[in-house]
Amino acid sequence: MNWDKLYSSRRTGSSERQHNNPDRTRNSYMRDYDRIIFSSAFRRLQNKTQVFPLPGPVFVHNRLTHSLEVASVGRSLGKIAGAKIAAKYKDEQEDFIDFYKHELATVVSAACLAHDIGNPPFGHSGEDAIRAFFTGLEGDTKEKIHSALTRNQLLDFEKFEGNSNALRTLTHHFNELEKGGYKLTYTTVAAIIKYPCTSEHGFNKSLGIAAKKSGFFDSEINTYQDIAAELGIPKKSEYLYARHPFVYLVEAADDICYRVIDLEDAHRLHIISLETFKDLLLPFFEDSTEYNAKSNIEKKLNNIIDPNQQAQFIRANWIGLMIEKLAQLFMEHETELLEGTLNKDLLACLPERECKLIDRINTFSYSHIYNHKAVVEIEITGFHVIGGLLKEFIHAVINPDEAKSDKLLQLIPTQFPIAKKQNDRVYENIQSVVDYIAGMTDLFAIDLYRKITGISITNL
Repeated sequence: MNWDKLYSSRRTGSSERQHNNPDRTRNSYMRDYDRIIFSSAFRRLQNKTQVFPLPGPVFVHNRLTHSLEVASVGRSLGKIAGAKIAAKYKDEQEDFIDFYKHELATVVSAACLAHDIGNPPFGHSGEDAIRAFFTGLEGDTKEKIHSALTRNQLLDFEKFEGNSNALRTLTHHFNELEKGGYKLTYTTVAAIIKYPCTSEHGFNKSLGIAAKKSGFFDSEINTYQDIAAELGIPKKSEYLYARHPFVYLVEAADDICYRVIDLEDAHRLHIISLETFKDLLLPFFEDSTEYNAKSNIEKKLNNIIDPNQQAQFIRANWIGLMIEKLAQLFMEHETELLEGTLNKDLLACLPERECKLIDRINTFSYSHIYNHKAVVEIEITGFHVIGGLLKEFIHAVINPDEAKSDKLLQLIPTQFPIAKKQNDRVYENIQSVVDYIAGMTDLFAIDLYRKITGISITNL
């Protein structure tokens, strides 16, 4: 891959390369950012669980606040990395220098905004609930679905992945006549595809980080192939591509944020103590000799009275430290990035001592945060609600002539088309149901589940 071909202002749904918008106030990539942040799919993230249940007496992060913070960190990473690339290749053309010096930060920030836009309600358990439903199919429903779908199409549901659904949400036209979805630039879209492979070729860690999960459904294969061809992203094998280098910056921003923010939320909820918070994060500053040296951090902490403010201070400095380190690592691994051979995320490229500290956070968070009672309870809720909705609506699309099915299908917005009489559109019909449910907020999903199962009745 080449830095000078890895960006393009061509947009999804467009048949030809477009010139970058000359408007310095809102260039092509800033328009991407604006289109995402004003979208209803992004707005709905405010009522999608990040880790802890929503709402509550203590305001913790939801998918929207998390995405905004990731975008902030991503902007800084993109700014630093872009400046380093522009400085290293200072003899390149003006367009090249301008993109990396001024616009890469916006691309990474926009991609960070959208990185969770395909996630269903109830956190990662929402993905698990969709997978569990389709792997647990029985009887006539199973026979009809399995006989109508290809293996890859079936795995789109049995191994449902929020990353793949993000690409679909951003680029699919649904029931609109004009194709292209949000019509984002190929550059921004490519930057969110962490796992550039199909459901059938993904979920195979032996093939490397690009195949850890999946990045596009069967329905979006052609979309990603067009993006890869435009940006010069090489194939590693059939339906498995190298990662676009900008993906590593988006991924790094997410990795930085969720590790420290989940700890901060746990502290605010009194799940972990301030001392534990300090013990997990302050060791990262031991090797620093500048303003963020551990001694300086501890000295400033002594002047902060409120425990939450102390946690915020540590969090802010830790994020700043990680931004500097990972932006530098991005350039140190430039050759591997361009060859498509960097087989680990930037956080895993840290020196051994710091990797062990990250592993310590991971182990602690898994035991004390992600398996906390409140988190497990919302995950169980997700299984019941999403599983219940899928049971009702999938039965309806498979058996559209039943009286109840007709009523249920009327509840699905026209944005998600259902072909009631076309048996050869089973895959598309199921996708419409999953599109509808995956796009719901936590509260909407619970409310609809209660209504269609008779738990509550709408006031007339």
